[in-house]
Amino acid sequence: MQPLPLSISLALVNPGLDLESGFNEALKNLGLSAEIAHILWLPFPMLLVLVAAIIGVLVTVWLERKISAAAQQRIGPEYAGALGILQPMADGLKLLVKEDIIPARADGLLFTLGPVLVLVPVILSWLIVPFGQNLLISNVGIGIFLWIALSSIQPIGLLMSGYASNNKYSLLGGLRAAAQSISYEIPLALAVLAVVMMSNSLSTVDIVEQQNTAGLLSWNIWRQPVGFVIFWICALAECERLPFDLPEAEEELVAGYQTEYAGMKFALFYLGSYINLVLSALLVSVLYLGGWGFPIPVEFIANLFGQSINSPLIQIITGSLGIIMTVFKAYLLVFIAILLRWTTPRVRIDQLLDLGWKFLLPISLVNLLFTAALKLAFPIAFGG
Repeated sequence: MQPLPLSISLALVNPGLDLESGFNEALKNLGLSAEIAHILWLPFPMLLVLVAAIIGVLVTVWLERKISAAAQQRIGPEYAGALGILQPMADGLKLLVKEDIIPARADGLLFTLGPVLVLVPVILSWLIVPFGQNLLISNVGIGIFLWIALSSIQPIGLLMSGYASNNKYSLLGGLRAAAQSISYEIPLALAVLAVVMMSNSLSTVDIVEQQNTAGLLSWNIWRQPVGFVIFWICALAECERLPFDLPEAEEELVAGYQTEYAGMKFALFYLGSYINLVLSALLVSVLYLGGWGFPIPVEFIANLFGQSINSPLIQIITGSLGIIMTVFKAYLLVFIAILLRWTTPRVRIDQLLDLGWKFLLPISLVNLLFTAALKLAFPIAFGG
């Protein structure tokens, strides 16, 4: 009988924190059947995803205001709650009570569906983000490409919003959004494909586990530095962050596809943009920075507390550390994205398209071929 691979044996030794199993066991102890326990569990994952996404937006909006104020030597929000932490909630409340206006000659149905098509795919993409070995909603085998497929729906909503607004500036913003998304979706997918090739899996959990075999040295950023840069640039372009916010360039298009929107419909665009930014940072953390992995071995923590590696206390500690490490790495990238917004000028639309088609696309193709060559030449280091 052949020994199990290292990643599988580690998974059997320390399966990690499993929330669904714990929830079902607790309800079974109360006398409920397994079927009823499973039905009661079903709404919790989506509710958890929605709450996590909203909290991520609130934190990111507050960081955006504070970091931008520091970069411009201003104070920033400080009166709405301690250090201005309630300012994002005040913004949301303002948008909630504002009047919802639909232009007289706009297509009402498409005008309303546009923001929904922008927000829903972004929230659904959170289903495949792992915060631990069992701390994710859905460990589908093609998780990372499911995210790419869902992100491809967002430009349809932007184009729909621009077209339905009966406004030339909005239509140009929607067309720019579609062109920008197509230009950067291909290099992004090729960068992801290089990681998938090394990990031999499309599952986000498998990609993270493959990076935690030798601590920090096994992170994909060391084996895919070019892919990391390409992915991060494309992610910023997909999120329409400066210097790539051409679809809503206020000096040229008033506010692009958002020009005619107000109230909650405008808030959905706002939410979608920031949720997408946090999601992109989380996926960079998962694909290139080891995800939930942390430098301290689990065995050391177990010995420190005098517990076995499979004890509930150690599982809770390692699960909590995994969540902290994933979020910390993601928000470090969010911090960089916010600094880029306030320190780089906006590019022109021709420069944006040239960067995507003439530079990032050929470089990502060469990176993919080079990764395949390294995988054949050095199978131990590159997942052969």
